[in-house]
Amino acid sequence: MNSLERALLEKLGHDNGFENVLAGELGEVRLGSARHRVELSVVPTVGGFHLAVSALSQPLLLNELLRALPGIDDPAQGIGLKDHAQLALVLRRTAELAHALPNQAARDYQTRVVEELATLAPLLKGTEVERLVRQRVGQDVFRQAMLDYWGGACAVTGIALGDVLRASHAKPWAKCDTDAERLDVFNGFLLSANLDALFDRYLISFDDGGQLLISPEVTEQDRYLLGIQQPLQLRWLAKQHLPYLAFHRDVFSKLQQT
Repeated sequence: MNSLERALLEKLGHDNGFENVLAGELGEVRLGSARHRVELSVVPTVGGFHLAVSALSQPLLLNELLRALPGIDDPAQGIGLKDHAQLALVLRRTAELAHALPNQAARDYQTRVVEELATLAPLLKGTEVERLVRQRVGQDVFRQAMLDYWGGACAVTGIALGDVLRASHAKPWAKCDTDAERLDVFNGFLLSANLDALFDRYLISFDDGGQLLISPEVTEQDRYLLGIQQPLQLRWLAKQHLPYLAFHRDVFSKLQQT
């Protein structure tokens, strides 16, 4: 690998979520970031690149890469890529997942809370003001994690207009036992505003296959006007979503019985 090839790979990493160049073996470019813990090794090959992901401490990330990279048997063993464009896509998706998946969001939350609480007057700490700061920061971090995980598009429709997307909790913030639950990217879905409003009020939910469930309170006319005629379903559903979804569906079902 000559110096120009190395510089191009380093820039590609910098532009796609891996801004740090780390010490590595001869013939490889090793990339990392101050914003997450995932490290990558890129090695030029005949006709492309070999990418290795050092994320054994984050098996969820590897599982999600399998979803994003059809045809790859095991990203932990390395990924063959044919050109710079394909490499950029994989780098970007890996960085998004690294930001989104547990427990990076929890670490980001703790860092930001400490920073913001440091600006509060001592008399305000431990008060309702502090609680509101924690909640606001948590909701911001959760939304960003959801945007990263779902690739900036609605989990159902795929619409990618950021201004109309909402991070919807399945198990509400106030009902969660820990910050880890509140910030878990699997505790909810990125939804367009109309679906978010319905999901938040338990007028829709999803079954364990991701199919949309609609309350009888939502009439056929309502469904037409809201653009939620079935069949609609989640673009994908990980097993880690299921416990949170069961909580939401239980409330949804009980409301149908009242």
